[in-house]
Formats: sequence, structure tokens, C-alpha cells
Amino acid sequence: MSVKLLVADDHEVVRAGLRKIFAETDIQVVAEASTGSAAVELVGNQPFDVVLLDVVMPDMDGLSALGRLKIDHPELPVLMFSSHDNPSNVARSVALGAAGFVSKGSPAHRLIAAVLAAANRDTLWTREELRRVTGALSTPRQAVNTQVPLTKRENEVLVRVAKGLTNKEIGQSLEISYETVKEHVQHILRKVGVADRTQAAVWAVRNELA
Repeated sequence: MSVKLLVADDHEVVRAGLRKIFAETDIQVVAEASTGSAAVELVGNQPFDVVLLDVVMPDMDGLSALGRLKIDHPELPVLMFSSHDNPSNVARSVALGAAGFVSKGSPAHRLIAAVLAAANRDTLWTREELRRVTGALSTPRQAVNTQVPLTKRENEVLVRVAKGLTNKEIGQSLEISYETVKEHVQHILRKVGVADRTQAAVWAVRNELA
């Protein structure tokens, strides 16, 4: 039985390449989308076995689409697919319920295996990936405003950390210095009670800040 796959990526050449990769397999690309919102709409109109979502897309990014899909279709396996496999993107994918995260630099056989595994409801996360986020995922959800008194600026920095921005990019976005961003990040880690930026990103997602 073939696996019905929805491919969502904003680059036509990538979608064409994926169709070619899956052509000789049991995976059938039955629909395509170029935006996150289009992917969400397609899933609402027809059944799929697996959804392959690019992280960076216009209109609605892949992680936002993932969040929507897991609310409306919690049992649907969703694979994240991106050239931007930074820790924050991986952490948010875990926190939002993705079946796995595959880099666009992965060989074709790994992507094929990932889609088939997702269709079979197999676990795709590696021990290392899960270890990075275990601390934050196991921390009970907290009331941000009462138990973790983050300042307005710290909240702004945390949201950008969760989106995978570097300290330099955060500084440019908020028009503050690199050193100031570093100080804010350290304060956030201490207040939230996590060890690193990845866990902070997961905490932010779980507490609906990102």
C-alpha cells in the first residue's frame, strides 16, 4: 500500500526534486503546497498518511503550520524538512509534536526511510535530539506572569531565541548590543531554570510565548 504524502515547500525546484526521489518508492506525492497556510487547508480537505513541511515558508512558516496541524489532526505524522536545522528549530519541532526533523542535506535514502517510518508511527528522534530538550519538556508548565517574572525585554529576547535567531540577529532586531543580548539570555536561562537556548526555546513554546 502506498504512503500518501503532502509536500509543503515554497521552492518549486525542491518539490520537483522530491517528486523524483519518491517516484520509485511506495511513497506517492498526492498534493503540494507552497505556503504553510495552504498546507493546513489541504489537510483539512483530504486525508494524508504523512505531511512533509519545510520550516521556512511565506504566509505561515512550517513550525506555525505544524502547531495548527497537531491541534486539528493530532494523530497525523508531520515531518519537518529544512536546511536550517539549528537547535531551536529542532526543539520547537519536538515541543510541537513533529514526528521527526530531516535536514535538506540528508541523502535521499534517509528521507525516504523517514517518511516510511513516520507513516508506520515509528520514533524518528535520536537520543541526542531528545536529550537536548528533555529537561524543558519534563518541566511542568508554569504560569509565566506569576512564577517566572521575565521583563518585557527578556520576553522579546526569548521569543527570538525560540525562533532560532542568533545573539547578533536578536541585537539587530531589537537595536541593542550583542553583549546586552548575552546578558538577557543568561538571565532568561536562570529565571526559567533551563540549561541552554534549546531548552529555553522548548519552554517558550510550551508556555505559548512562541
